[in-house]
Amino acid sequence: MSIRKHLAIAAVTATLAACATVPQPLQGTYTEISTAQAQQGGAGGSKVRWGGEIIKTEPGPQETCFFLLSRPLDSEARPKMATDNDSQGRFVACRAGFYDPEVFARGRELTVTGTLHGTVSQKVGEYDYAYPRVEADVVYLWPKRVAVRYPPGYYDPFWGPGFGPYWGPGWGPWGDPFWYQPRVIVVPRPVHK
Repeated sequence: MSIRKHLAIAAVTATLAACATVPQPLQGTYTEISTAQAQQGGAGGSKVRWGGEIIKTEPGPQETCFFLLSRPLDSEARPKMATDNDSQGRFVACRAGFYDPEVFARGRELTVTGTLHGTVSQKVGEYDYAYPRVEADVVYLWPKRVAVRYPPGYYDPFWGPGFGPYWGPGWGPWGDPFWYQPRVIVVPRPVHK
């Protein structure tokens, strides 16, 4: 093989490796089963990767249990941002050791991997809810999402006159239309270890 073919193969391999955006601890093959299916039973022993928003964190003498509102995962295995009707139910994930409820606080995003192990019944209001239980191998706390607002008059070269629906009189340096609202871009905060 020529040196060019080796370089081409190395470049393709590096490019494909860059596309793998799932964090190392969350990578693997998992059973595609929803929390609703797990509530019905019959999925015990299945390996799952689920995520969601923390409802509460309960440390016990041997383990900590995380009660989560399940959300679909994106291409990075991070729970998708909440919309009105994207909840997939609830589940509980338990892992040996102590996890501080102030760090793993209500509203934070969490992805877990582990094995399904029956259900746990707890009250939600006056209703007895059967939480599918995951014996977690990995508990991955995502950094908080930070909303970034650009100041009025910020010029985005990829959106504006001639590039989107907002072109013509009353845009850009000629004045903002009365219906203009600055865009909000969410950028995750870097994790400091």
